[in-house]
Amino acid sequence: MFALLQNHPLILMEAAVVEQLRRHPAVNLHPELENALLIYDDSAVTILQELYQSYLDVAIESHLPFVLLTPTWRANKERISKAGITADVNTDNVRFIKNIIEKQSSDIPIKIGGLIGCKNDCYKPEEGLTAYEAEAFHNWQLTKLAKAGVDFLICETLPYVPEAIGIARAMKKQKVPFIISFVIDRTGCVLDGTPIAEAVAQLDQATNKAPLGYMINCAYPTFLCADQQPSSLFDRLIGIQANASSLDHCDLDNSKNIQLDDIEDWGKEMIRLNKQFGIKILGGCCGTGRNHLEYLTY
Repeated sequence: MFALLQNHPLILMEAAVVEQLRRHPAVNLHPELENALLIYDDSAVTILQELYQSYLDVAIESHLPFVLLTPTWRANKERISKAGITADVNTDNVRFIKNIIEKQSSDIPIKIGGLIGCKNDCYKPEEGLTAYEAEAFHNWQLTKLAKAGVDFLICETLPYVPEAIGIARAMKKQKVPFIISFVIDRTGCVLDGTPIAEAVAQLDQATNKAPLGYMINCAYPTFLCADQQPSSLFDRLIGIQANASSLDHCDLDNSKNIQLDDIEDWGKEMIRLNKQFGIKILGGCCGTGRNHLEYLTY
């Protein structure tokens, strides 16, 4: 993954997965595990494969490297146990993603990210874990994903810096490259109020700069307020999976319909983050689809 970042100025990442599936009439997401169990459903797994393939096709057609994440955002030990699932969900989902990649005829680089999320609500930092709690809580899932052979580990939509520190420490033990991705508000702060540059500095200090880099996801690209950030932030901020809408998280979370701003406004700001600030990994979060990724390749 390090070589990919060194050798390519633009790397595509998947667009929305869970939010696309949530609105599909033939898919029922699990109340605890979201999309992690779809691989065991013969009809749903086809829909999941087709969604991933549609994103992969954009990278293949554009001859760009691609990053694909496992559908394991909520597959932690506590939720799997609560759901009464005995299958090795994390390992099986890594195998599922590997099978998709093996079927590609293109020789573009494709990397697999082993995905986890915070323990509780990603929009409620007050529910976040302490660093000590997070290191213990997330270790089980991270070990599963690392042993299954992902190229890197990633935790997305983190609203609380102490939990991110604990997760980073647990990731560091796995001897696999890893990325920490925060959710920010429209002022460029993590949802717990910490400015994003300060959050990155805190994690780097707590882990001796162990993360491969940092990302932002589940926020509109202008929320970063890139022009007001210290230049040092962009030495460590390597990616963004941006929402399609500039609405605040509380409005998006309560919306029954997909919310979209003008795709040209979204795409131009994403491309600016890449060309002007050197953010290399570009993908989509809530509300985005294949057409958003296509815009990034123009």
